Amino acid sequence: MRRKIPSTTSLIAFEAAARHGSFARAADELFLTEGAISRQIGRLEAFLGVTLFQRIGNRVRLLPSGERYAKQVREVLDRLDRDSLYLMGQPHDGANLDIATIPTFAMRWLIPRLSRFQQKHPNITVHLAERMEPFVLAGSGFDAAIHFEHPAWTGMRTHHLLSEVLVPVCCPDLLKESPGGATLDSIPRLHRRQNPDAWQRYAQETGIPLSNPAIGACYDLHSMLIEAALAGLGVALVPRLYVENELAQGRLIAPWPEGKTISKTFCLILPESIELSGEPVQAFARWILGEANTS
Repeated sequence: MRRKIPSTTSLIAFEAAARHGSFARAADELFLTEGAISRQIGRLEAFLGVTLFQRIGNRVRLLPSGERYAKQVREVLDRLDRDSLYLMGQPHDGANLDIATIPTFAMRWLIPRLSRFQQKHPNITVHLAERMEPFVLAGSGFDAAIHFEHPAWTGMRTHHLLSEVLVPVCCPDLLKESPGGATLDSIPRLHRRQNPDAWQRYAQETGIPLSNPAIGACYDLHSMLIEAALAGLGVALVPRLYVENELAQGRLIAPWPEGKTISKTFCLILPESIELSGEPVQAFARWILGEANTS
């Protein structure tokens, strides 16, 4: 069936005129004459059978139907622009992978290791995007996701990567400055807003007494907690896998035991089995599973 789609020239002219509220300014942006903009919008209105602008002398005003249509057209044009640039940026002899992941995991674990993947597969470009919550992978535009294990992934192929075990960390100077000796209870505690009872659970699991375990500054992300700990603001309860480098360098210390409960499990999520996936997805899946096994 033939699609009922107006010309892109008319749509581009209409979107610019709607955004500026002026045919003249749209003409300046698109290096056209004001008359050319007017003709393109007239053709669009004739095609749609709808009046989009009210003409009042030399002035124009976007009508409510035009406002709604302008928003929809802008979204389509923006998407087309992004998709075109994305396709133009693909290497002629390579492939692209689009991976959705949790931002702190990407910054703290995945990105520092990606150079090893690029060395093995220089023809595959990996694009990362932030997704804090589980989503429907099919039809999302992503080839895979790296996320927490969750019932929302039912029907997808999930592969265990790493377990999140929390450990208290702080900068070394903070312990030296603690009056009367350093105890976990004597240092300001830092909290992740999404896990307000984490310190209370930690105290119960380890038997370390903490008075008022809920008191302390709150942060949204583990990455913020880590930076706060590095800045000497307190002791942060964070996944050990996020702070291995800082612990190895001595920028953070962890003199207290790890929590006993696995907080969350990281997984690689694919729409189908590794064997049925395309070669770039297979290469990435096998690489990241290998990295996780050696971590």
